Amino acid sequence: MDLDAFAAAHRDQWERLDVLVGRRHLSGAETDELVSLYRTCARHLSRVRSAAPDPQLIAELSSRVATARGRLTGTREVRAHSMRRFMFQAVPAALYRIRWWTCGVMVAEIALALVVGVWTLHSPEAMASLGSPERLDEYAHEAFESYYSTYSAPDFAAQVWTNNARIAAICVASGITGVLPLYMLYANAVNLGQAGAVMVDHGMLRVFLSLISPHGLLELTCIFVAGAAGLKLFWTMLVPGPRSRFTALATEGRALITVAVGLTAALAVAGLIEAFVTPAPIAWPVKITIGAGALGLLWAYTLILGRSAVAAGATGDLEENEAGYVQPEAG
Repeated sequence: MDLDAFAAAHRDQWERLDVLVGRRHLSGAETDELVSLYRTCARHLSRVRSAAPDPQLIAELSSRVATARGRLTGTREVRAHSMRRFMFQAVPAALYRIRWWTCGVMVAEIALALVVGVWTLHSPEAMASLGSPERLDEYAHEAFESYYSTYSAPDFAAQVWTNNARIAAICVASGITGVLPLYMLYANAVNLGQAGAVMVDHGMLRVFLSLISPHGLLELTCIFVAGAAGLKLFWTMLVPGPRSRFTALATEGRALITVAVGLTAALAVAGLIEAFVTPAPIAWPVKITIGAGALGLLWAYTLILGRSAVAAGATGDLEENEAGYVQPEAG
């Protein structure tokens, strides 16, 4: 395919499309012409991509097609479409693609928390390092439970949500380092194991489970997902596959940041449960059922919608006109 000849033959159509897109008001005939030229330009773009992937010409035509599409569909429709795509395709697809990483992190975290808890419970030195007997007794019988009712429920929900969303975002965004996500996951498991050991040592295991389970099932899973996303990004840097390292990191980075944004909604639900359900004077089986239901919805969202979205070609990455043109790579 002779690109110079192709461009020369159709340049007038492309420039006419630019003129129509740039006009504030179009007549009926001009609108019809705009639609026709948009479709023509889109076909030209498809032909150039398949026959002669010239980066400069593809970028030029991609920009024209995207701009014309925006003029035809209008800002409001594009935003509504983008929101639906993000909620029902991008986020579940991104979560689904790291599901095995999430399961791996979850197993490792729970195992580490159990090891730390058992070791602390059977090691006087480890238990003593957490505080004096009086302080630990006060923590087990008063502080642990009163923590959930110290602030008003709305303020507490907002505080918990923002703190956990910040931790999740840091886990994902710092994934390139490999070290920070591991440290945050390690610290989380150790804190959980030590708190459980103190409560068991004082005969408060039931209180511990009844207070941490309602919100903890969803909240901890969100942290597992965030840690998995961060570690997946680090692995992509080490093993980019057939793509260049820069392209692989850019693509996976955008998709995994989608995970962090999506987790803010799940963590908001966890915050509401922690503020309104955990301290509520209702039977603890009811509380745990609520927490388990919220966790079940997250996994259903991930596995059912995620599988469907991935099968349809979604990855969690931005659309091409949003992410920008990527130069073709050999191999």
